[in-house]
Amino acid sequence: MIKNDLFLKALRGETVERPPVWMMRQAGRYLPDFMKLKAKYDFFTRCRTSELATEITVMPIHQVGTDAAILFSDILVVPQAMNIEVQMKPNFGPWLPNPIRDRKSLDQVIVPDVYEELGYVYEAIKMTKKELNDEVPLIGFAGSPWTIFCYCVQGQGSKNFDKAKEFCFTEPQMAHELLQKITDTTIAYLKGKVEAGVDAVQVFDSWGGMLSPVDYQEFSWPYIQQIIDALKDMIPVIAFGKGCWFALDVMAKSGASALGVDWTCSGRNARYLSGGNITLQGNFDPSRLFSPPKDIKRMVHEMIDEFGKDRYIVNLGHGILPNIPVENAKAFVEAVKEYK
Repeated sequence: MIKNDLFLKALRGETVERPPVWMMRQAGRYLPDFMKLKAKYDFFTRCRTSELATEITVMPIHQVGTDAAILFSDILVVPQAMNIEVQMKPNFGPWLPNPIRDRKSLDQVIVPDVYEELGYVYEAIKMTKKELNDEVPLIGFAGSPWTIFCYCVQGQGSKNFDKAKEFCFTEPQMAHELLQKITDTTIAYLKGKVEAGVDAVQVFDSWGGMLSPVDYQEFSWPYIQQIIDALKDMIPVIAFGKGCWFALDVMAKSGASALGVDWTCSGRNARYLSGGNITLQGNFDPSRLFSPPKDIKRMVHEMIDEFGKDRYIVNLGHGILPNIPVENAKAFVEAVKEYK
């Protein structure tokens, strides 16, 4: 039995004394101990070495005090497993030297044996579960098919993913073929995470908001729905679409246990748009963690009041920024624990 199961209670919609709190990208970036490991090992070495992934995953539990751990990994391990080369360039970000933009490159994309190609992730989960010793739940995650697709076609990060969208609108059949391959791989990958012992999974649609509401229903949401359908009877699923407030009504009927909300949609609006019966997660602006700790605490209490303490998981509206002072991250977590 997990000692602190507030997070799981909130996912089940149970009444709680206070909402649970964790932060996207909490494992690393802003923690000094993480930076020491970063100086020693390159990015994918940290992802692929179970001992390092475990150490990084557990860090914020002991140092910041969140109510859930999220496995240290990256959404781009999935395309790597699918025979797509992905590099992480320092001071640049993801770089895919051979983007998928024609029939020949698409035919080389495989739906892999996830246990063979991503076994190191499952090892890290087992090791982390042992290390956590049932203190808090462990979250596994994957990028949404659309978000992975964006990198596979664009070849790098982008402000607008114009090449990815161009491929959708000029070669829709091939676009859907690639999206389906990513979806099939992601479902198998997440099922493996459930077997390895995670307590919940989150699907990150970081670039969903790049699409119009109509295009979102063609190129992103149906694939996330497939993932939810495949997993919802096994484990709680959180769907997070950055900039996707326009789809909250559809998402709320999906069978997901919770929906993530970014800071551009108020708690009140998110409750209204989602129908008021589903657990919501979010939505503190990550940049607001630069505010003085006393302001952070006040704003967090206001945010909880707006969302309501039940069916709510306190989080940021996207990943924590690398240069946030650790004491400010702690103030964010403490504010939730002090909430009355």
